[in-house]
Amino acid sequence: MVLDRGKGTGMTPVKLACLDLAGTTIGDIDMVERAFAEAIATQGIVPGTSAYARAMVHVHRSRGCPKIEVFRGIFPGNEAQAQAANLTFERSYEGAIERTGLVPLPGTVEAIAKLRDAGLKIALITGFSRATLGRVLSTLTWVDMLDLALCPEDAGRGRPYPDMVLTAVLRSGVDDVRQVAVAGDSESDMLCGRRAGASIVAGVLTGVHSKDRLLGGGATHIIDSIADFPGLVLGNEVGASPVATSAS
Repeated sequence: MVLDRGKGTGMTPVKLACLDLAGTTIGDIDMVERAFAEAIATQGIVPGTSAYARAMVHVHRSRGCPKIEVFRGIFPGNEAQAQAANLTFERSYEGAIERTGLVPLPGTVEAIAKLRDAGLKIALITGFSRATLGRVLSTLTWVDMLDLALCPEDAGRGRPYPDMVLTAVLRSGVDDVRQVAVAGDSESDMLCGRRAGASIVAGVLTGVHSKDRLLGGGATHIIDSIADFPGLVLGNEVGASPVATSAS
């Protein structure tokens, strides 16, 4: 299913694809959720309490944002507590990677290959810290297919701000923000892409946020998975027929 809101379908050729990590290109949502739960538990917020329920609602709403900012939202005014929770999160998540590895979502590697074969540059963008991103990249067997891998530390601010996409534009030498296509599974991904001026901001339904949430964040398209992304992007680039719409 591809839902097109009627935006982002101009003839400007796409030269840069900015792809989210967790929930979009790799299927590690459960690992991330467990790492958040373990992190806040070390700060006294444990399952079965109302504080835990509120914290996990905040985690869900804030997906895609820098992890430290998520913890700052849970522990407002207590930077030491937020930093301690963030450190535990990173250790927990990286430990899970060591135990189980990371599995690309179906169609990810093939989608990236199609985009590269068409001459696009590929940027991976994430809310993980530089240390965690480095651990992720060392695990991915398809890391050589990426031109850039950016985290909030590389850009100054993370999502929902446009900084990471704009940093990818500058580093890749793209001339026009309309030559950018973004794919992600969270509202913050959509806000980031729209604020950066990308012509295509595709919400992917393999992650944490619903179609309505993605559209609320400004998605120009909704796709079932990253496997649908090359058809959307390359169809626009070569002047193919308009993307089929669906109300489902």
